[in-house]
Amino acid sequence: MQDHNLDTHALSVSVPRSLTRPGLSAKLLMLTVLFVMLAQVLIYFPSIANFRRNWLNDRLAAAQIAVLVLEGAPAEGLPEGSENRLLNGVGARAIAARVGGARRLLSLDSVPHEVAYTVDLRELNWMSSIAQAVQVLVAPAREMPIRVIGEAVGGADFVELVIDEGPLRRAMLKFSATLLLISLVISALTAVLVYVALNWLIVGPIRQLAANVMEFEADPENPHRAITPTQRADEIGEAERALARMQRTLAGELRTKKHLAELGLAVSKINHDLRNMLAAAQLMSDRLTETRDPKIRRFAPRLIATLDRAIAFCQATLAYGRAAEAMPALREVLLRQLVADSGELLGLAEHPVVAFANDVPADVSLPCDPDQMARVLLNLMRNSVQALTEAGAEAGRRPTLTVKAQHEGGEVVLRVIDNGPGVPDRARANLFQAFRGSVSPGGAGLGLAIAAELVRLHGGSIALEPSPVGAVFKVALPLRRAA
Repeated sequence: MQDHNLDTHALSVSVPRSLTRPGLSAKLLMLTVLFVMLAQVLIYFPSIANFRRNWLNDRLAAAQIAVLVLEGAPAEGLPEGSENRLLNGVGARAIAARVGGARRLLSLDSVPHEVAYTVDLRELNWMSSIAQAVQVLVAPAREMPIRVIGEAVGGADFVELVIDEGPLRRAMLKFSATLLLISLVISALTAVLVYVALNWLIVGPIRQLAANVMEFEADPENPHRAITPTQRADEIGEAERALARMQRTLAGELRTKKHLAELGLAVSKINHDLRNMLAAAQLMSDRLTETRDPKIRRFAPRLIATLDRAIAFCQATLAYGRAAEAMPALREVLLRQLVADSGELLGLAEHPVVAFANDVPADVSLPCDPDQMARVLLNLMRNSVQALTEAGAEAGRRPTLTVKAQHEGGEVVLRVIDNGPGVPDRARANLFQAFRGSVSPGGAGLGLAIAAELVRLHGGSIALEPSPVGAVFKVALPLRRAA
């Protein structure tokens, strides 16, 4: 019983819909056949109308020959039976012509008194010709004959004849069958040729693109899975080159994200022990406030604040490794004091090489998160100090770091300026990207990436401004109290 259930379940498994649907090639073939047949239909109606017109003109030409015979006949008339042979040769019941105002008539023994309709080829336009041809094909052949009138040659004014519609309809049906057969052959050959050409030029390359995308999806970090574009100059070649660029960029970004994840894991492992050591140092520094030495009592609060920020920076580094920076807690902050605190943390007041100038006006305030903005300032100022310490300034000038701020429109613009060697061209393209925008040798480029992310969380922007000397980092932050 169990085996039976298994067999029933196996039989009930449905075939994937993608396997039952026609592919792009099959759809292309069907559309090609459809369009070619539609073109043949549009060609058929003028063709059948032209065939009917030519068929009637041929009968009129034969009738004109009969009229010429009448004109050249002797006064006593044609031999007995000649008129019937002329009419049978034309396929008409009667032929009439007007020559010099006189009407000449050739007819069989019984001349019909009524006709189904009259076709005047002298005044027949294309639309009427098509409509009459379709009517002949659709309606059954009439018992009454039809009258056909056309231009004459020689001395005759016009020629008309009375013929049966049956031979005309049979000839048109035969022509339609022949045209249909030719159309089917042409449609098949055209469809095959168009199918082969489009399959080679379009469908095949698109299949290769789709296969490459699925292969890249299986292992996007593998650079060898990226497509190798061809030298085609059309849209498919452009798509191949764009896909190759996208895959290379995506592979690089994934490797960077993986590196960041590994960094977050590594930092999380050392974070606990590091915070314990900093907490122990913080407890020992608390005792310094109880000492009687005035210098130690004066520096003890700064030491405690520095340890607090070190613990916060440790946690912030862990947060960046997880790519989860907290939203800023905004409050009104005086920028001059924030810049002064950052300079003190970097030891710029007693730095042996770099001179520091805090040119931020005392009344410039900004709604921001002070801890996050302090991290932005520390990262930017530390980079400038490092560049000035290692490479110095231009000849004859002391290495100087200057911080300025001013109101510009609805923003507060903060500039960190140094007169060092500037930012190399190779680092400008990826300056604010982690692990790709490092300026100093051996650096990871995390400082500027962290600063850029924190500025964006404040709703602002950060950029490297052009300058003839050194580097100028511009941070623009909105004055509104919203992130």
